[in-house]
Amino acid sequence: MAVLVGQKAPHFSAEAVLDGNKIVSDFSLNQYIDNKYVVLFFYPKDFTFVCPTELHAFQEKLGEFEARRCAVVGCSTDTAECHKAYLRIPKEKGGIQGITYPLVADTAKTISTNYDVLNGMYDYDEEGNLTSDSELIAFRGLFLIDKDGVVQHQLVNNLPLGRNVDEAIRVLDALIHVETKGEVCPANWSKGKDAMQESDEGVSNYLANL
Repeated sequence: MAVLVGQKAPHFSAEAVLDGNKIVSDFSLNQYIDNKYVVLFFYPKDFTFVCPTELHAFQEKLGEFEARRCAVVGCSTDTAECHKAYLRIPKEKGGIQGITYPLVADTAKTISTNYDVLNGMYDYDEEGNLTSDSELIAFRGLFLIDKDGVVQHQLVNNLPLGRNVDEAIRVLDALIHVETKGEVCPANWSKGKDAMQESDEGVSNYLANL
């Protein structure tokens, strides 16, 4: 598994569904550079069981991300048409109607490959095309990308393990705190708690207040 933290987030341009109903052909994260943080999360597949719980959980907290100038972007290896069909089904019937943040269609599997979250056995033919004898879907990867386009945090769960959206917000708060206050965030830090200066004195003061 590749560690992308500290590196530029891999670029992509792909089809995506915006605002729950509009398909665009050239969605990329470049639009957020210098303007917003990005939480890019991968999920395995449309029309499944755990995935809609995560998709709705991000939607429920979308206002909190937006208040922090952070865009939320979902991505799976399904087609844009599949995303759109899933978005038509109400939540009470197992669908994701009401999701408004972008859902990217990684049908070529290149985005999942470049972020190293593609699950399954695959290879490349002589022309560089990805080939496989089995279905290829993404692990539950999550990447926090700063306003310079650099990955600051990544988390990858296996397929059955849903993520904690509040933890994504906590790490985003920590990044914002580090950037604005020049302090580092210790274990179990959350917004409003004391952080630490990058010095021996700062560490000592922090430990004395525990």
